[in-house]
Amino acid sequence: MHSIWIGFDPREADAFAVARSSARKHLNTPVPIRGVVLSELRTAGLYTRPTEMRPGAADRPIAWDVISDAPMSTEHANARFLVPHLAKEGWALFMDGDVLVRTGMSRVFEGLDRSKAVYCVQHRHEPAPGIKMDGQLQTSYARKNWTSVIIFNCGHPSNRKLTLEMINILPGRDLHRLCWLEDREIGALGPEWNFLVGHTDPAIDPKIVHFTDGVPSMPGYESVPFADEWRAELRRWAA
Repeated sequence: MHSIWIGFDPREADAFAVARSSARKHLNTPVPIRGVVLSELRTAGLYTRPTEMRPGAADRPIAWDVISDAPMSTEHANARFLVPHLAKEGWALFMDGDVLVRTGMSRVFEGLDRSKAVYCVQHRHEPAPGIKMDGQLQTSYARKNWTSVIIFNCGHPSNRKLTLEMINILPGRDLHRLCWLEDREIGALGPEWNFLVGHTDPAIDPKIVHFTDGVPSMPGYESVPFADEWRAELRRWAA
């Protein structure tokens, strides 16, 4: 049993549309694709972390996670860790909403080792402080971007430690460093499965392109690599 989950942020609805449309286009076996939508999770009582809106760069408000005392560049920044609770069984892939899928997604589930609690690309990503996306603060933390594309083994005993209470009370930086797992329980995906535009080796042919600094519809990111493919997918979805 496999499932795919994509983070949704209302400020990036076009990005979510591209992520979901491109994933569906490349499916060669039936795999359900669902959104991780913060408002729905709050209504269901699954997500109770307090959030405030604070002034950001260029007078743009930013969402602030009170527990972490840190900005949230997207609404699903910490909501992604609810995926094992939502999926309940099998392998569940979560992707940030600012991705473009370029291959059959069923391939990412092939040959996974059930002794691993999660699989992800184990980036060494240490961006310089500054502003990204639509005025969001660039933050740095251990294992940054490991959880931006991550496969949860929902039946793994260690993932039972990831309780609703833990998700709702721990700082996000602890969740993103996979604090409930031993290192040996974290499986590695090839870098092509989470290609960070502007950061991953450009010689790699990506299967999932991740516009981590900003999608091509945002000012300043119109000409980044794979922007034309992203816009073509947006037009195909909108047609």
